[in-house]
Amino acid sequence: MKINQTIAYFSMEIGIDPEMPTYSGGLGILAGDTVRSAADLGVPMVAVTLLHRKGYFRQCLGEDGTQTEQPVSWTVEDKLTEMESRTMVVLEGITVNLRAWRYDVVGATGHIVPIYFIDSDLPENGDEQRTLTNHLYGGDLKYRICQEFILGIGGLRMLRALGHADVRRFHMNEGHASFLTFVLLAESAKAAGREEIADEDFGNVRDRCIFTTHTPVPAGHDKFPIELAERVIGHHKAFKVKDLFLENGEVNMTYLALNLSRYVNGVAKKHGEVSRSMFENHEIDSITNGVHAATWTCPSFQELFDRHIPFWREDNFSLRHAMGIPSEEIWHAHLEAKRALIDYVNAETGLGMDPNILTIGFARRVTAYKRADLLFEDIKRLKKIARGAGAFQIVFAGKAHPKDEPGKDLIRSIYKAAAQMNPEIKVAFIENYNFTLGALITSGVDIWLNNPKPPLEASGTSGMKSAINGVPSLSILDGWWIEGCLEGQTGWAIGGEVDGVETADDRDADSASIYDKLENVIIPLYYGDRDGFIDVMRVAIAVNGSYFNTQRMMQEYVVRAYLD
Repeated sequence: MKINQTIAYFSMEIGIDPEMPTYSGGLGILAGDTVRSAADLGVPMVAVTLLHRKGYFRQCLGEDGTQTEQPVSWTVEDKLTEMESRTMVVLEGITVNLRAWRYDVVGATGHIVPIYFIDSDLPENGDEQRTLTNHLYGGDLKYRICQEFILGIGGLRMLRALGHADVRRFHMNEGHASFLTFVLLAESAKAAGREEIADEDFGNVRDRCIFTTHTPVPAGHDKFPIELAERVIGHHKAFKVKDLFLENGEVNMTYLALNLSRYVNGVAKKHGEVSRSMFENHEIDSITNGVHAATWTCPSFQELFDRHIPFWREDNFSLRHAMGIPSEEIWHAHLEAKRALIDYVNAETGLGMDPNILTIGFARRVTAYKRADLLFEDIKRLKKIARGAGAFQIVFAGKAHPKDEPGKDLIRSIYKAAAQMNPEIKVAFIENYNFTLGALITSGVDIWLNNPKPPLEASGTSGMKSAINGVPSLSILDGWWIEGCLEGQTGWAIGGEVDGVETADDRDADSASIYDKLENVIIPLYYGDRDGFIDVMRVAIAVNGSYFNTQRMMQEYVVRAYLD
């Protein structure tokens, strides 16, 4: 399974260090976990992304839950090493000079995967050009297309300038980097002694490109008016073959990647099915996402696994041996993680949450289809459950995109519901959801709640992080949970599986299912049969933790996508 040439992995965001705000959420965190596992497995990979000096944003929440955004400051030189090589792109006829900063990801066996962060903040650039790489998903359409041109074309040119001439495959993590195919097409034509791009070049480029699509949500597939693209990019040869990317007068970055990739995959079996229905003329496989086990396992469970499963970091599949770990040791490790979370929540909110009370966690990007407020559909019933079946408390976290007003409204609605339920049920919404807070919540709650509007959850990885820490999920049967749910063994399903690919949104039925599972199954199990609850925790680790990890995921990419 050895690869002798480099895999170049392109992603608009890569979350690799808690102190580097170079990610917004799941896509970037997955990219970081992918690179870590490539390093662990010795895959000859190099990663390319943009240097977001201002990050995504720091979330500040008012007393009523109103979100405001602040830039994130960090010192680039403290984390990254500047490379001497330079390259450039031309945008609107203006030369934009680029440099790269390097971050080395060292794997379990010492193998290194470098990440190159492309940066336009150079004194030889004009003021507007210097800020083009600053803000992740910031600005208007022009800013976004400039960023994607810099990532795809500037990133590929930078690899060449840095001496990476032996790239075997280009893996595009979402469509943001699709413009790199423009360079490859032009190079193929030039190598054949032609000025114009021909069918032969399409085949040459396809043979070298891999594309992973991550969402069925339309907003996740970038489109730019063709007039804007031609004005910003200029008269590139590829614009003469518009069938590659043109949809209703717009440059569709997903179509560009689909049409010029030898292998395309969704990120869960269901998502593969949904993607095939969206893009009917394309072959789309599926490789279910995972998480980097060593990164997302909390300290107390790391110590537990080190004692009972010595090589779990090198061989994540060996976590299946968690079935042999004594119940009292699992519970002790869990309580350590839970106390760390509750102490943090109480310090932030002053709510006085109790580590002995069943704690439900929900931490996601806050946007309409993820339905963060679904749990509060019937507050009277929630209070009745707390009085009758047993007490519970809830920890929320999540950012809404600065331009997502419905998402911001959702945060305010959760604040309103929390006030209505206090003091019977304590609800905390912790501001500024990030890498560190995500790790604290996914390991420290007792139940992981996930209730998106199906089938819009392409995969989801937060529940995978929880499973590695022995936290079972209560989740809609969508994304990875269709594959990971063994009812009553690894967790519990909300409602039933959605047939076909049509969007369903029955809030009444889904919220009622949540209430029924809490009242009749989960809360009685937690308080009345602790050993039975720990059995579910143990199976979550052994079954889901051992499989839904990026080690297994990367092995699948190597066999299916990277090798011939």
